[in-house]
Amino acid sequence: MASHRCRYSGVTMPKTMPFEAYAAEYDGWFDEHRAVYESELRAIRAMLPSDMSSIVSEGIEIGVGTGRFASPLGITLGIEPSPMMGMRAKARGIEIIRGIAEALPFTNSCFKLVLMVTTMCFLDDVSLAFREVFRVLKPRGWFILAFIDRNSPIGEIYERNKGDSPFYRSARFYSTDEVTGLLKDVGFNENGFEFVQTVFGTDLSEAGGLKPGYGEGAFIVARVVK
Repeated sequence: MASHRCRYSGVTMPKTMPFEAYAAEYDGWFDEHRAVYESELRAIRAMLPSDMSSIVSEGIEIGVGTGRFASPLGITLGIEPSPMMGMRAKARGIEIIRGIAEALPFTNSCFKLVLMVTTMCFLDDVSLAFREVFRVLKPRGWFILAFIDRNSPIGEIYERNKGDSPFYRSARFYSTDEVTGLLKDVGFNENGFEFVQTVFGTDLSEAGGLKPGYGEGAFIVARVVK
């Protein structure tokens, strides 16, 4: 497990009722949409450092949820505000610290790798969360950010129908250009930005392969370096 010598205390919790009430349904989505899930995992792996095994002990996933991504990627530490989601992640071997992205319970320059997967749309203050990521990353540390592109076909469907979902009802989706702007604003160097995309069209039974860049796929993975 990762060392917690840089942890501090005193965070507030957001409302987590949908994730508390529907943790099993959330977790089950990945089994029901196995092709999409596996394609998303491949996209994230494609953006991880080649020496991932040597830095995994200094990595963390923010908004780790039920551990569906951290666990197969070898990340053993996660921040999660929902106790029910955290319990499922713990069962997958993840050490859980209860907290929020906007107030990470760590001192400066703690991690070589920060992962955030489809968490951004649920945050109260994305800019503050990105500042926190920048703060806790070591120099030349990696931020791997995965999200649903609002301008993709699936993103448009999610945006249009989000009122029907207990999870997405209060979500805010972002375009990749908006995300890029937010990352630049907090100090990440745009010259080092790299993107890969997957989940094309609207048929979740066939996610498709991976393509570099963005503009076609719904699931975007950005790799930026501090």
